Amino acid sequence: MKTVLITGTSSGYGLETARYFHAQGWKVIATMRRPQPDLLPQSERLTVLPLDVTDPDSIETCLAAAGPIDVLVNNAGIGMVGAFEASPMAQVRRLFETNTLAVMAMTQAVLPLMRQQRGGVIVNVTSSVVLAPSPFAAAYTATKTAIEGFSRALARELVAFDIGIKLVEPGYAPTTRFGANTELPIEDLIPPAYADFARPIFEAFATPSVTTREIDVAEAVWRAANDTSGQQRFPAGPDAVALWEASR
Repeated sequence: MKTVLITGTSSGYGLETARYFHAQGWKVIATMRRPQPDLLPQSERLTVLPLDVTDPDSIETCLAAAGPIDVLVNNAGIGMVGAFEASPMAQVRRLFETNTLAVMAMTQAVLPLMRQQRGGVIVNVTSSVVLAPSPFAAAYTATKTAIEGFSRALARELVAFDIGIKLVEPGYAPTTRFGANTELPIEDLIPPAYADFARPIFEAFATPSVTTREIDVAEAVWRAANDTSGQQRFPAGPDAVALWEASR
């Protein structure tokens, strides 16, 4: 029986991915800052562990409790939407700490284990913002683009150890808690000078013609974790797939 460890499983993509892998018969280590075991099925194959991906001690404790894993899914992250001019640099740094450096830290922490067992897969969840420029998401896009470059380069380092690095690129998912995870109200990050330009953009986001569902992402993560074709990038959701095809 294979084991997957998933970060950020308290809601959205992470929660759905944990449920999906469990339904496929895998052992699931579901991690979240504040464990809520009632969110997931009661099962001998499912363990909920506390994890703050920005805290090295928390990472070490979590991995020690988890034991050997076959797949790591780096899903935890936060968002920020607004004009870059108005974005506090303290929050930009926090964005990079969570979305970029924490992914690197989790990856670095599991590599010795996967190298010793001569195999494993790391799936990094980024975003479709890496496929097409998105106004009012400059800092967020930078954090995800950094992980794309990191993953592509790292994959070359790990071929000899049979460790795969995969990328899942979700589209726009209005049913997730992305808005709640931005921490700063969007209206505070749109100065008056940007208001006229921003209005139609946000109106379009309020009534999207095509969106991504949580299950779209869970299925893409599953495909990435089990892929043997050498494919590295997996767009998730019809909007992301359309952007991916247009960018090829």
